[in-house]
Amino acid sequence: MKQHSFHQPGFAQHTLHIHAQPRPEVMERVLRVVRHRGFNLCALSMEMGAEQDCQQLRITVTVESVRPIQHLWSQLVKLVDVSRVDALEQQPRISA
Repeated sequence: MKQHSFHQPGFAQHTLHIHAQPRPEVMERVLRVVRHRGFNLCALSMEMGAEQDCQQLRITVTVESVRPIQHLWSQLVKLVDVSRVDALEQQPRISA
């Protein structure tokens, strides 16, 4: 029987910063897009912040996949409540 691991060869890890309206359904929509685009979720954080006199939800997701990050980014920016998505440089994989 083959064992599954969290990190597979050929997978690249990326971090995205998502700025969105603070609505209950935003997180569900973001996670649905991540799953449908074939990315594995590695880390997730969320915080409320004041940005230009209005409340903004800041979501940071770290994902990995063999797919280009542009596939995920292009779908996240289309979400109604998302105002901006910033993709950080690809993170190097650290092997133990």
